[in-house]
Amino acid sequence: MQRREFISLFGGAAAAWPLAVRTQQTAMPVIGFLGTGTSSGWSQWTTAFERRLRELGWIEGRSIAIEYRWADGRTERFAEIATELVRLKVDVIVTAGGAVPATKQATSVIPIVFAVAADPLGSGFVASLARPGGNVTGLSLQQTDAGGKRLELLREVVPGLRRLAIMGNVGYRGSVLEMSEVQDTAHTLGLTVIRSDIRRAEDIAAAIEALKGHADALYVVGDPLTDANRIGINTLSLGARLPAMYIAKEYVEAGGLMSYGPNYPDLFRRAADLVDKILRGAKPADLPVEQPTKFDLAINLTTAKALGLTIPSSLLALADVVFE
Repeated sequence: MQRREFISLFGGAAAAWPLAVRTQQTAMPVIGFLGTGTSSGWSQWTTAFERRLRELGWIEGRSIAIEYRWADGRTERFAEIATELVRLKVDVIVTAGGAVPATKQATSVIPIVFAVAADPLGSGFVASLARPGGNVTGLSLQQTDAGGKRLELLREVVPGLRRLAIMGNVGYRGSVLEMSEVQDTAHTLGLTVIRSDIRRAEDIAAAIEALKGHADALYVVGDPLTDANRIGINTLSLGARLPAMYIAKEYVEAGGLMSYGPNYPDLFRRAADLVDKILRGAKPADLPVEQPTKFDLAINLTTAKALGLTIPSSLLALADVVFE
């Protein structure tokens, strides 16, 4: 057989194969996964999600199919991806809080599970935490509640902290809420607050550059935009000599100074529990929104050294994760 003919035949078979596989899998439940960040950035979380599904008897490719789609931190893609997943007639959609409004608009029938959400009740995702109603349920981050604790920890590491910069995506409701809460708390502590508003990835470099010499530390509010750009934020804040506080250890693993917040892999494991219940017949309306039960304090000693900071031994003793 000629090489060109072989390639042609192989290409035709490869094109037909996914269709054949999908035809064989039509009896399987299908999970639509709308990732608001990047595949690489969420890898630990999706691994935890899939591992818990396997423990519950759902094995991808054998008893379950998962359709992953990634928005890469671009909020304008949420509606497009949600519509695509609805068109695929998936059995349940898993996502994060930022994409819930677009997903709810795309479907009022397919169950929606948010693995993380800053303020599901205030954002109108659910009617109540105990009885969500509708087709949406999931896990709350209690993000604003943890803001005060983050400031306390940051003051321990930066003893001379007087001027605090708060950077957040003002196009994201959860970020705006947290920025306001943290600003109020900072004022009660006698700190001068500098708001650093961003809306796009292109805004980040200029925002951090503008803080040079004007702030003693940086509080980064978590959302799909900052999550997708956490490596860049870490690099720029280090270059600006700004100790930065984050919401999750994944930011610190990527070079950030420190974080305090819910354990995200644990939240995604618990999201798998909710998916399992839904696939076995439960209705999202009857599944209460759950709260975090596991919180992490993470510290990066390499970054602390680069910034000329000494982490108190008492704080290191409390840390759940220390990166060296």
